[in-house]
Amino acid sequence: MQKNLGNYRKSYEKNSLTEGAIKENPLEQFQKWFYEVEATEGVDEPNAMTISTIGLDGFPKSRVVLLKKYTHEGFIFYTNYNSEKGKAIAQNPSVCLSFFWPNLERQVIIKGTAEKIAENLSDGYFESRPVGSQLGAVVSNQSEVIGSREVLERELEALEKKYEGKSIERPKHWGGYLIRPISMEFWQGRPNRLHDRIRYTLQEDYDWKIERLAP
Repeated sequence: MQKNLGNYRKSYEKNSLTEGAIKENPLEQFQKWFYEVEATEGVDEPNAMTISTIGLDGFPKSRVVLLKKYTHEGFIFYTNYNSEKGKAIAQNPSVCLSFFWPNLERQVIIKGTAEKIAENLSDGYFESRPVGSQLGAVVSNQSEVIGSREVLERELEALEKKYEGKSIERPKHWGGYLIRPISMEFWQGRPNRLHDRIRYTLQEDYDWKIERLAP
């Protein structure tokens, strides 16, 4: 089985990225781009990001998760701490995040370290979730092998009856991670594959070094 994809080509012409137009702080630059993506149609979930970890088997693995908050400290998402990604982070907290926004022909690639956020912050976010999502976090032993989907649905049905009219407590194995960036690269598609790439690297004095990379 094969398919030649050599003719899949696109000319990127929507914007540019110059040193004179960027913020001195990459988190402020991220916020600027995120606002622009939100204001432009074409991306259903601009907060969708790929997180890459190094697994217990030594192989990298990437998957799409949803960014739930960004601050001056970094980027927050939530997951099951006992999941494959949670176990990978526990062993090696060095991770990579990437955002791809095709509507504006942009990427952001973030290297950083992951750490669990405070339990009260995870509690607050868990309480804000719809009941169905809360129950989903309780019922799913994420990344574990299960016999069938029917098993999961029966367990969910039992939990719906158990918690009917009651509040649902956040499982201790479920919560948030904060990714503290040490490097952030902003990529803007340009014609003839001469893309703009600007990289911010965190220095020992906590200032950011800004460099242009060859496409």
